[in-house]
Amino acid sequence: MKYSELGFWLKKSAEWVDGYYKRLKNKPVRPALSPGEFKALLPSSPPQSGEPIADIIADFERIVPDAMTHWQHPRFFAYFPANAAPASILAESFVNAMGAQAMLWQTSPAATEMEQVMVDWLRQALGLREGFTGTIHDTATTATFCAVLTMRERALNFKGLTEGTCGAPRLRIYASTQTHSSVDKSVRLSGIGQDNLIKIEVDQNLSMDATLLRCQIEADLAQGYIPAGVILCIGGTSIGASDNIAEIIAVSKEFNLYTHVDAAWAGSAMICPEFRQYWQGVDDADSIIFNAHKWLGAQFDCSVQFLADPTLQINTLGLRPAYLQTLDAEEVTNFNEWTVPLGRRFRALKLWFVMRAEGLDGLQDMIRNHVDWAQKLSYKFAQDSDYKVLTNCPFGLFTFQYCPNGQDTNEATKNLLNAINEDGRTYLTQTLVDEQFVIRVSVGPIACLEDDVMSVYKICKELQN
Repeated sequence: MKYSELGFWLKKSAEWVDGYYKRLKNKPVRPALSPGEFKALLPSSPPQSGEPIADIIADFERIVPDAMTHWQHPRFFAYFPANAAPASILAESFVNAMGAQAMLWQTSPAATEMEQVMVDWLRQALGLREGFTGTIHDTATTATFCAVLTMRERALNFKGLTEGTCGAPRLRIYASTQTHSSVDKSVRLSGIGQDNLIKIEVDQNLSMDATLLRCQIEADLAQGYIPAGVILCIGGTSIGASDNIAEIIAVSKEFNLYTHVDAAWAGSAMICPEFRQYWQGVDDADSIIFNAHKWLGAQFDCSVQFLADPTLQINTLGLRPAYLQTLDAEEVTNFNEWTVPLGRRFRALKLWFVMRAEGLDGLQDMIRNHVDWAQKLSYKFAQDSDYKVLTNCPFGLFTFQYCPNGQDTNEATKNLLNAINEDGRTYLTQTLVDEQFVIRVSVGPIACLEDDVMSVYKICKELQN
């Protein structure tokens, strides 16, 4: 294929995109496929000679879309949303066309400087204090890993980078039992080790218990361990649990510990002032992460980390060999020094497009609707004696069980979930609450309407035994 042909086929692809979104609501959310079934449709060896692009596109249309789980479907209520707003899709098409590698300021000046401005737009939108700066990562896992590495080096006086961690004092990281598995992964990969991630039990409000945290830190100090940092949670993945940010940060500061707030999903809700009460005290955190690619519509991947002082993270992750220096220029920001990968995509453009196209008013209205509709759906289940709502959270996530008389509740709930997902009209997932199997509903698709949300109850009633 030649560049001279690209315009023609891009127009064809735009037509396909338009048709895809028009047809999407009538498709099953999740394909009825078995593992390996799609793989069998692909040749086992690469072609020796190039093939016409028309044939490739025809094969794409024939086998790929119907083998995908449709994350942009208006009845996708599983996991958390991974929204792709129309403006974001358009922005990504421009980014893809330019094909830039934005690792340094000099390799893509607009990408670097737009990222600086977009991080500050989001700081203002979320109501964070002046002084926070930050960067855009691929995912919250990467940002949390960066924060944990920074905790490690700060605690070791930056000797881990040169001397390694073998023979170093034993470090401790603290988080609640409701924390995301990305925290476990970060602690493992940092060399601190899983056994040194101490999970603190939650109180009746599902917040890390501050008294237990203080006791654990004191006990670790008595053992000769070095507490390195605390990871706090806002809107945990399982049931939406949130820590009492102000209280936990106050304890952390007593012991001079670095704090990182994981608000990957629920952070987006903070563009609505009425939700900011749930992370009161966050301005005192050292690091905050939220995924704009979840609820705000800047499609995957676009995870924003705010930093009270980026110096510690840059000193941990930065490396500037001669071939990455910008010659004869004043000191510039090179965002590759703020994170693990050297290579970087131009992620700020989709934020610029989305925030301008939707405006804060549009984004706030969307989130408020999602939360309101989730609460209405939860109430509907709570009023039905066949069901029991186990957890609610302020941000549009709840869990429920199917409780038919004479049947095991866990088994009945599991069977209902399987029936729902095989039916295909909506898509839900599961979690455990006090060892009880529950169905988890997370409302957040950009395209959903109230009827889409309320259809979950109707579908359950149709499919229940």
